[in-house]
Amino acid sequence: MAQDLASMASIATELKYTPVDSIPAIASGVRNAFNSHKTKPIAFRLTQLRKLYWGIKDNEAAIVQACKEDLGKSVFETYLSEIDWCTNDIVFVTQNLQKWMKDEKAPDIPLANKLLSPKIRKDPLGAILIIGTYNFPVNLCLTPLVGAIAAGCTAVLKPSESAPSVAKILQHIVETSIDASCYTVVQGAVPETTALLEEKWDKIFYTGSANVAKIIAKKAAETLTPMTLELGGRNPAIVTKNANVRLAAKRLLWGKTLNAGQVCISQNYIMVDKEVLDPFIAEMKLALKQFYPNGAKESDDFGRIVHGKQWSRLKQMLESTRGRIVMGGDMDESQRYMGPTVIIVDSPSDPLVAEESFGPLIPILPVEDLDTAIRIAGEVHRTPLGLYPFGNKQETDRMMTETQSGGVSVNDALFHGSLSTLPFGGVGDSGHGAYRGKSSFDCFSHRRSVTSTPGWMEGLLDVRYPPYEGKLAKFKKMSELKPNFDRDGKVKFSLWSYVLSLGTGSRTGGLVGYTVILLVAISSRQYLNNSGR
Repeated sequence: MAQDLASMASIATELKYTPVDSIPAIASGVRNAFNSHKTKPIAFRLTQLRKLYWGIKDNEAAIVQACKEDLGKSVFETYLSEIDWCTNDIVFVTQNLQKWMKDEKAPDIPLANKLLSPKIRKDPLGAILIIGTYNFPVNLCLTPLVGAIAAGCTAVLKPSESAPSVAKILQHIVETSIDASCYTVVQGAVPETTALLEEKWDKIFYTGSANVAKIIAKKAAETLTPMTLELGGRNPAIVTKNANVRLAAKRLLWGKTLNAGQVCISQNYIMVDKEVLDPFIAEMKLALKQFYPNGAKESDDFGRIVHGKQWSRLKQMLESTRGRIVMGGDMDESQRYMGPTVIIVDSPSDPLVAEESFGPLIPILPVEDLDTAIRIAGEVHRTPLGLYPFGNKQETDRMMTETQSGGVSVNDALFHGSLSTLPFGGVGDSGHGAYRGKSSFDCFSHRRSVTSTPGWMEGLLDVRYPPYEGKLAKFKKMSELKPNFDRDGKVKFSLWSYVLSLGTGSRTGGLVGYTVILLVAISSRQYLNNSGR
């Protein structure tokens, strides 16, 4: 409680940006800490993760207040998408880290090469730069930090200046909970971020807009620094005439009211078959009344737009549409309030469809059929972050086959992005790389291939040493794999291979089959002998 009160008191102070001229020393410090190898032992990693867990738990009330100040986020949403998300992730990682860190046997190694003991180590990448964003300001900063710690890296965290109250709490948690020489926070905006990008990192993890990602990618390219980019997208939802209209309306409305629509993975627009358009809109109106009986503005459960600039951008988008508002449209600039608003649009070129709203605006584009919807989805954004197909199984399977996206929630809104142990990431220009759960550990680890050649193998390796005269035939006999297909790409039938594989198509499968048959035969023989038959 004392820590909570201290943290809550610190929110009242203005966010202090890190002096730009101190950033090179900060970056050098975490690089030197990594080079000391102190972060590599599992005991160190687990201790840091456990301390971070209690740092979050001890500051829960302060986090709730900070999220309310920055985003008008409700207590429930703060626990759902920020606090419990991070603490559960830490517990899951600590319970599985030892298993993840173990060397792996290399797969598909020919028998002769197994003498080299091939394996895959999991080495930490090094010093990491994590640049967070404002919409889920705790989750999207601390979840990648958990992955960096688990992988044995050091890290600098740069929270979003657009969520200043949360940024201060994050700094307090990091500074008071975990090793300050290995993990630190830099506060600031463009100048401070620019100074961070001037430093050499072993990986950059960025969550935010595609435009900023391009700037970061250009800078990272100068030093060949790898990146994980979690961006947004003009994510489509498609509702066919065979969909459960009531559930589709309710679930998609929830996806656009969570965090006042400031969710990179939520649908940006909904294509609805014309046959079910009217009942779909009617169900959305019913769902809105159920969610907020006294209206969204009066509800403590509905958030606010992060700042005036974003609010004005959303207002301008709403004013620029050629569509017709059929639900909502209420707003209050003094409270940064923008109500859930459904707009019927008539073209995929409408600004509400062609641009990412990142707010509670819900454009609906009526379509003739599923063919049209799939075609439009690809034209609006070929590689969005999410896809939300509603229909029967045949229809949803087809939508997944004929589109691309970072992830898919079938008959639901953004659910695939809410499972903290499922890899989360984009594709194409909605981002690359993935994290969460084990994927967070993998994100900041290098899979290092290792072989170990014993001295007694030298006679077998003689073929590789010059002079090569007369050795080619021997080498080919040792190494060349014979194809099981002809020049037309057809698989050759071999009775001997078929017999060896027992018709399974695999000699391994055949070996297993023969082993089972042999064991059954032996057991049967023993049974007959014992029974005197």
